[in-house]
Amino acid sequence: MSARAKPAESSHPLLACAIAWLVPGAGHFMLGRNRSALVFFFVLAFMYLLGLGLGGRLFPFQMSEPLVFLSALAEWTMGLPRMAAFVGGFGHGDVVSMGYEYGNTFLIVSGLLNALVVLDAYDLAIGRKPVGKAPQVSI
Repeated sequence: MSARAKPAESSHPLLACAIAWLVPGAGHFMLGRNRSALVFFFVLAFMYLLGLGLGGRLFPFQMSEPLVFLSALAEWTMGLPRMAAFVGGFGHGDVVSMGYEYGNTFLIVSGLLNALVVLDAYDLAIGRKPVGKAPQVSI
């Protein structure tokens, strides 16, 4: 019923994924979805900064603790914001802080949402979704 969408001009799917992983929304920007790129960037950056501001912890990769390992993996899907927080010395996490668990949740969820944004950029780059204007939704 619907034809396969044409891939974006000069868009390599792995390059789009790498850029989308490094900077939330940058893959969409590269593919011409500027409005989506700005929304993804500001919402995910806000969530990540809110998580740090609430005293969330940047989890280390510990194979002996599976949930800590998965939390670290989710946080690393934010790319450069995670690297900048690590280098800047943020995210020590204060367990007695009232916002500690909320901060952890915001840090983890922002990373998981960025993973979905990376997958969406991949779909755009290979032509599984149309590039250009976002579809209009009527209610």
